[in-house]
Amino acid sequence: MSEESSTELISDDSRRTFDKGAAFALHLLAFLIAVGHIYVAFDPIISEIQRNAYHFSGFAFLAAAYYPMLAGKIRSRRMLLFDLIFGALVAGAALYIPSAENMIYDRGVKLAPFDWVAIGLCIIGGIELTRRLTGYVIPVLIILSLTYVGFWGSWIGGIFSFPGLSWETIFFRAMFGDDAMFGTIARISSTYVFLFIIFGAFLLRSGAGEFVINLARAIAGRLVGGPGIVAVIASGLTGTISGSAVANTASTGVITIPLMKRAGFRPQFAGGVEAASSTGGQLMPPIMGAGAFVMSTFTQISYETIVAVAALPALLYFLSVAFFVRIEARRLDLDPMPSEGQTLASAFKAGGASFVIPITGLIVLLVSGFTPTYAAVFGICAVIVSSWLTQNPMGPRAVFEALVMGTKGMIMTAVLLCSVGIVVNVISTAGVGNTFSLMIADWAGGNMFIAILLIALASLVLGMGLPVTAAYIVLATLSAPALAGMISDREVIEALTTGTLNEGAKAVLMLGAPETMSLLGGPIPAEQASEIVNGLPLEVAAPLRDLVVSPEAAIAAVLSAHMIIFWLSQDSNVTPPVALASFTAAAIAKAPAMATGIASWKLAKGLYIVPLIMAYTPFLSGDWGVALVIFGFAVFGIYGLAAALQGCMERRIGILMRVLVGVAGVACLWPGSYLINLGGVAAVVLLLVWNIKGPGGRAASAVPAE
Repeated sequence: MSEESSTELISDDSRRTFDKGAAFALHLLAFLIAVGHIYVAFDPIISEIQRNAYHFSGFAFLAAAYYPMLAGKIRSRRMLLFDLIFGALVAGAALYIPSAENMIYDRGVKLAPFDWVAIGLCIIGGIELTRRLTGYVIPVLIILSLTYVGFWGSWIGGIFSFPGLSWETIFFRAMFGDDAMFGTIARISSTYVFLFIIFGAFLLRSGAGEFVINLARAIAGRLVGGPGIVAVIASGLTGTISGSAVANTASTGVITIPLMKRAGFRPQFAGGVEAASSTGGQLMPPIMGAGAFVMSTFTQISYETIVAVAALPALLYFLSVAFFVRIEARRLDLDPMPSEGQTLASAFKAGGASFVIPITGLIVLLVSGFTPTYAAVFGICAVIVSSWLTQNPMGPRAVFEALVMGTKGMIMTAVLLCSVGIVVNVISTAGVGNTFSLMIADWAGGNMFIAILLIALASLVLGMGLPVTAAYIVLATLSAPALAGMISDREVIEALTTGTLNEGAKAVLMLGAPETMSLLGGPIPAEQASEIVNGLPLEVAAPLRDLVVSPEAAIAAVLSAHMIIFWLSQDSNVTPPVALASFTAAAIAKAPAMATGIASWKLAKGLYIVPLIMAYTPFLSGDWGVALVIFGFAVFGIYGLAAALQGCMERRIGILMRVLVGVAGVACLWPGSYLINLGGVAAVVLLLVWNIKGPGGRAASAVPAE
């Protein structure tokens, strides 16, 4: 498989290419790395720190080989030699670290000279290789983090002052322990994430990507706005393969964007649809990028629970993009495209088995309680077997190519996740996360909407320089406790307003806030109850939540907080000034980059609406009856808001109609009152009927788009 002809999960113009001999040697190394990870997944013959360190070692060498230190020196042999030596030194140092652990403990946690060198090489390797792969933000964060606990943290006053640790302690903690370079986050990378990336590579190599496009065209190709809806469906299904917004955009966009342009959509809108849809791929179970695995580890909530509750919100997001597409097609008065002969039967016959059988088997195994690691390996085997039922059977060469493709597609993620562990270690060691959470709670004044707005702004800023997964890890570490506490406080406030506070909770409240003693004999007005709860110090609020909030509700609050942050961390894909998926789509569409970014930001409004639903309703409580009701109301609400924003339903609408349908959409989403929700649904439906049947009818000519 040549470099030029291979299909990558990620693409990068700064990646080196090699002649056949060198390329095969690196491909063989990539193949061995993949096989080793799969074998260890079933037979853990080495310890966790060994697996994580070996994981970083292999990918650090590949990163140094494929990505030169100086981007302009891709073809320089001297630079290649330097990079290979550098990669070998970092890889060797990582291989040494696990063997040194017992000796370090035997010396009373004292580092020998060789330990200093090895740990230093690992840290320098993490800094330099993340710079090559992701830019300067992660390296700067690592340097700031290490020097903060080393010396300059003692120079600042206030709540962020830190007395400082010895460099021996800093170096030791950077490598060993749960919150370290080869700790929990590296474990996620070396198990779940890599195996699912390999699974995605097998799906792509088996032709499942082409099946997804054909299936989408068969379902939606002949609808009004069909090419745009094809992009939505294809990107959603492709998200189950790659979990990468940029990869989704690059792989499906080359087909869907020209299709949308041919149907009459403006180039920037076509690119925006693809970027917004592809961003949703990271929200789509069962893979969800690396986020679901990181979230499971952070929250201690099972992976299968997370992907189960993530399904309806993801579907809601894709529906929101589809609504914008349909409305824009009506706004431009576009006709359905003629059939190109693609049917469901022909799509499934060509390649359906290699997608449907593995994905179905994967979901069944997860629901049955098998670990994600086991399910991923089963999925890989299922792809190989089921491919023989299609027109693209996978033989030994195809298996080799898929394993190489998966390994190369994992380089950035592996190096990033291991290296960002250093930052998480410092946040944990210095207690910065708890301090930052208290600051968010203080700045928001107990107002959850303001807290979410602050997190969204922080996410946007971080997303300008961090990959999505890294942005989520940093934000979740810093702000999830505060947001989860605010969500839990809803139940405390409800107990106060209904007068059902238990005696233990009353005692805690009276001790922590004695001025409330006279109010606890009966129900308290909602506004006053909110003021009381929002004004409580953490040492009172935390035990009060423990006494009032049920364990199920507490788990749902933690999950909701992390899911909100995870969703908001996706906005960097579609929000200017740095919108990687949008800019990728713009290049394919031959459209202005910033105009495409603005279009994708407008189309991806679900990234902001759905998190608010998660925050203010029990959407992620695990109660499917409640979740389906909320989902149903939200469908009408998001359609109403999309119509108001676009100024069209089935035909264009004026300012008054836009205001009415916008208010009706908000009513559909309003938390806590089914009566208001039902009124909103009724209003949206009536306005839609009026729009179709009223004066002028749907045949009214459309005004050209602005």
